[in-house]
Amino acid sequence: MISEHTVEPDLRTITTHCPYCAFQCSMDLAGTPDDLQIIGSASFPVNKGALCIKGWTAGAALAHPERLRTPLMRGADGELHPASWEAALERIAQAFLDTRAAYGPEAVGIFGGGSLTNEKSYLLGKFARVALQTPNIDYNGRFCMSSAAAASIRALGIDRGLPFPLEDIAGAETILMLGSNSAETMPPIMQYFEAQRENGGKLIVADPRLTPTAQRADLHLRLIPGTDAALANGLLHILVRDGLIDADYIAERTEGFEPVRNLVATYWPERVERITGVPEAQLLRAARMLGSAASAMILTGRGAEQQSQGVNNVLSFINVALALGLIGHPNSGYGCLTGQGNGQGGREHGQKADQLPGYRLITDPAARRHVAAVWGVDEESLPGPGKSAYELLDSLGRPDSDGSSGVRALLVMGSNVVVSAPNVINVEKRLQSLDFLVVSDFFLSETAALADVVLPSAQWAEEEGTMTNLEGRVIRRRRAFVPPAGVRDDVTTICKLAWLLGKGSHFDYSDTGEIFAELGRASAGGPADYSGITYDKIEAQYSDGARGIFWPCPGPDHPGTPRMFADGFPTASGKAKFHAVRHAAPAEEPDAEYPLYLTTGRNLAQYQSGTQTRRIAELSEMTPMPLAEMHPLTAQRYGIGDGDPVRVCTRRGAADFTVKITRNIREDTIFAPFHWGGMQAVNRLTNPALDPTSRMPEFKICAARIETISPVIPAKAGIQ
Repeated sequence: MISEHTVEPDLRTITTHCPYCAFQCSMDLAGTPDDLQIIGSASFPVNKGALCIKGWTAGAALAHPERLRTPLMRGADGELHPASWEAALERIAQAFLDTRAAYGPEAVGIFGGGSLTNEKSYLLGKFARVALQTPNIDYNGRFCMSSAAAASIRALGIDRGLPFPLEDIAGAETILMLGSNSAETMPPIMQYFEAQRENGGKLIVADPRLTPTAQRADLHLRLIPGTDAALANGLLHILVRDGLIDADYIAERTEGFEPVRNLVATYWPERVERITGVPEAQLLRAARMLGSAASAMILTGRGAEQQSQGVNNVLSFINVALALGLIGHPNSGYGCLTGQGNGQGGREHGQKADQLPGYRLITDPAARRHVAAVWGVDEESLPGPGKSAYELLDSLGRPDSDGSSGVRALLVMGSNVVVSAPNVINVEKRLQSLDFLVVSDFFLSETAALADVVLPSAQWAEEEGTMTNLEGRVIRRRRAFVPPAGVRDDVTTICKLAWLLGKGSHFDYSDTGEIFAELGRASAGGPADYSGITYDKIEAQYSDGARGIFWPCPGPDHPGTPRMFADGFPTASGKAKFHAVRHAAPAEEPDAEYPLYLTTGRNLAQYQSGTQTRRIAELSEMTPMPLAEMHPLTAQRYGIGDGDPVRVCTRRGAADFTVKITRNIREDTIFAPFHWGGMQAVNRLTNPALDPTSRMPEFKICAARIETISPVIPAKAGIQ
């Protein structure tokens, strides 16, 4: 849903960026938090003035009556009560010190978020390793882009969601999109696909559902959930068989093709149809659309990535892109459609359990020496890698297998894991078993409601910093308003806690620009090199069309890198690498007891865990409850009518939904969005089986059954 609105010309406007997805639309704000007008910034070349309904209504959260405006501490009566900032921070610091003294530094953990600015992401990673000296920090981006990131690093040598600007989409002759419903999750991006169509281009969408995105495609491949790698191998089989691959590109710019050629020879079309459910005629048509195109792109989203085979899924489609000679050529390539607002920057500068700033591995001695020198600490004091996101949550409050205590005290900043993590029934139990939990958030989220201390955080329009969008474009988030009385930004909170923990000299900054400058020094020479980017350099770009600067940008005179791989790949050989990937079954498949696939995702009106969007009236009116989509024949088999309440059960638990009967889904599949908590949380059901490389949980596939229940929710939906 694209909205166009105007602002009175005599109102002063401040340009900043949307708080939601990785598209990072630029927006002009005018007025006050109580009476705010928002329009899309026409000069920004990403959204070009367009906003979706979430962006247009984003200001409603700023002055919301439920907003936290004072710290809360749990008292002897078990309830949360208002407290001063001094008392709250002292309690947090003492709890961390006591936990470290009793169990060691690894018993304190941090869980961050993909919505945090680059400065906060960097500072949180530094806080974990310097102030707490714990290895146990990870973030909710592990649940989002980690499989595509790991695959890109293995095949191409580096991970940048889109290694080309969005504008290149419009020039692609054919695009294959896998597991992404961008029309609902990132609506302003669709202008590029519309431009591609106007230029005569074709779009192929692979998805178990006929989503609003798939409805715009020239070809929809309705594959069985979990068969993505088989689909890729089947397409590559046809491309090889029919002589549609680029042999010169393969010879000159890649390595490892022969094992892949031998593997895909076993994925003949009839076999792939049996595995994927995609008719042979559609496989042939898709392969020939890609193979005959002068330019083509392959784009993956969460559908292919959020699986226990997510890395292999992405590698298999990168194989297709390499075989066609797409990567590094104009209007062509492979890209990941990053989801969270700063999902790209958040994974580059230290929030991940195995990384240091600049996308360096924490196990790399050279990286440790470099970052330790920037931080002014002994490199031996830096901890090693910690637990990945779900493994961190699963360790809370209980001993590790090696006899260590596990994590006993946890700081959560920018995440609502009681809604967004897989198997949340277990996650909630683990949080409740902690000795101490502190949460920083705007509202009393489902996770914050369990905390011993809750800190009220500044929102997007009340802070300074930078974000990195899905193209790797580093942009400025400008402060439009001072935070309400009693509210502090997370940067101040982190630095205050560092002082109370005796490490304040390492966190002595005058402003966020100073933090960003240090981030640049820490990232220098790393894969994600920001050392040539400064606030002033970004501002100069803003005055010239609000463009931002693409990383890598390794020096003050470097203009940034909008397009990567034209001259080679950052691998040891300088060549991209094929990987022979045999498809494997998901961790859990339907059986007699649980005969259906359950898959999850997002919808237009809500965002992530819904902490903000479920509180905005216009959005709640659009989508007041989670609807479980099922095919009419499936509903008939269970005696279920449109709008009926149902209980969906898996081996983890049960959740309640209202039925939406639609022909836009496979008969063997149920879909439900994950934006709600309590008994409406679909993540009560999802499987925490992890990809062995990325440690991504298998959100997109598990086995489920349907049970009818008494009516508790009014009917809302109709057949489509």
